[in-house]
Amino acid sequence: MTTVTNAAFPYPLDLSRHARRALLEGPTPIQLLPRLSRELGGVNVYVKRDDLTGLGGGGNKLRKLEFLMGEALAAGANTIVTVGARQSNHARLTAAAAAQAGLQCELVLTRAVPRDDFEYRENGNILLDDLLGARVHDLPGTANALAFAQARAEELRAQGRSVYVCPLGGSSPVGCLGYAACAAEILTQAQAQGLRFARIVIPNGSGGMHAGLAAGFAALGIDPSLVLAYTVLAKTEQAYATTFEKAGKTLELIDPARRIEGASIVIEGAQLGDGYGMPTDAMREAVRLVASKEGLLLDPVYSGKAFAGLTQAVRSGRFTSGENVLFIMTGGLPGLFAYRSAF
Repeated sequence: MTTVTNAAFPYPLDLSRHARRALLEGPTPIQLLPRLSRELGGVNVYVKRDDLTGLGGGGNKLRKLEFLMGEALAAGANTIVTVGARQSNHARLTAAAAAQAGLQCELVLTRAVPRDDFEYRENGNILLDDLLGARVHDLPGTANALAFAQARAEELRAQGRSVYVCPLGGSSPVGCLGYAACAAEILTQAQAQGLRFARIVIPNGSGGMHAGLAAGFAALGIDPSLVLAYTVLAKTEQAYATTFEKAGKTLELIDPARRIEGASIVIEGAQLGDGYGMPTDAMREAVRLVASKEGLLLDPVYSGKAFAGLTQAVRSGRFTSGENVLFIMTGGLPGLFAYRSAF
């Protein structure tokens, strides 16, 4: 496996031909978790704190939104419409980015998770969507949210609005550029800190973060199999197909001469449980472990399940004492308040 070393890399990536609106305060830090590392037998667990972004409560979706908002504003949009589940972090941060830019925002949210308790329906992200000024369309779980969003965009255009429609999770090839840039950022930080990582562990939902990292590493000559993802949304086969396709299309935007091999996309399905947004015992253990040992808060839908995968991989001996593993903390803190009954 190719690992991050101190060799010189052609970074940062040149993404200057793509419109971009700055939404992050700068590179997010990479931090060692010493107490947790000792708890896990001496594997050095590092975290990249993509939860430490200020706008709208923070989270990894802001990286994608830098390029999505850039494209929307370059096209003259004054309204942005996006889709997600009722507790979508992407929807919340789209609303925040739109508010900051002075755009109107409409969110098409489905009840895709079979939960009907008050906290899930009315707390967490859905509360923040309202505070951020977004108009929410509440659809049943069986609805085709993107089709509704496209139809709503046509209605708004007929009223004279200029509308940009953003896909699930912001995971278009343009949105994925945000995590291609993050790949270069990780390499830069690893070099500066004298680190090499055996793996970079992440959750895989709509596939955009994974696809962007894979494309970024491939463009920099690094094997994308450095990234180990745990699917939290789709079955493994579907998650793989979606991520592989998006990674290829994202890489075309960066360097059309390069290709991503299928074996470079590594996704495991052991943490999915009963499906998207459905709690598991391993997730609960992981959230409590990181909180009690390091004072950091994982979310129950994405990072909680992925970190459960990391801890089980360590305990099974896949990583050895002294190896460095990087976990990307994606944010999603409001989800904890929506999942009160799960804990």
